[in-house]
Amino acid sequence: MNLKERIDEFPDFPKKGILFRDFSPILQDPSAMSYVIDEFAKHFHPKDFDILAGIESRGFLVACALALKFNKGMFMIRKKGKLPGKKEKISYKTEYGKDVIEIQKHSLEKGKRVLICDDLLATGGTAKASAKLIEKMGGKISGFAFIIELTDLNGMKGISKYNCKSLVKF
Repeated sequence: MNLKERIDEFPDFPKKGILFRDFSPILQDPSAMSYVIDEFAKHFHPKDFDILAGIESRGFLVACALALKFNKGMFMIRKKGKLPGKKEKISYKTEYGKDVIEIQKHSLEKGKRVLICDDLLATGGTAKASAKLIEKMGGKISGFAFIIELTDLNGMKGISKYNCKSLVKF
């Protein structure tokens, strides 16, 4: 299946000069979404991780679908102020400035192996920060699952020591 045909492009979003790659059409096509999940299932073995993490917010959809496929739990990595309760957080640089992500403390037990999911890998700032935050909490990174990778932005460079899979590269 050619997933590139199912990815929309929006020039100058969220700001001028950015070409936004949108995977929403994949969500609207059950066969495309099944293909995405099956491709990740070929790459990641359920014995290699204990739980999945979805990066705000489109990564939640990927992580949740994979969690169902693998019969595993999942938790959310969210932007600051979006989660109740006790949290761990980390600040980091993005392609647009600075940001903070958080995880609820009760979401991750020490020693658990985590597969991190997101729709898109750009500069890798959020992915790298997510890995650092999970490791700070005592988790171990099993890998990263991305639907889209923007190769010109070299995001894989910061996470290349992990088992990473991107289904579509631009």
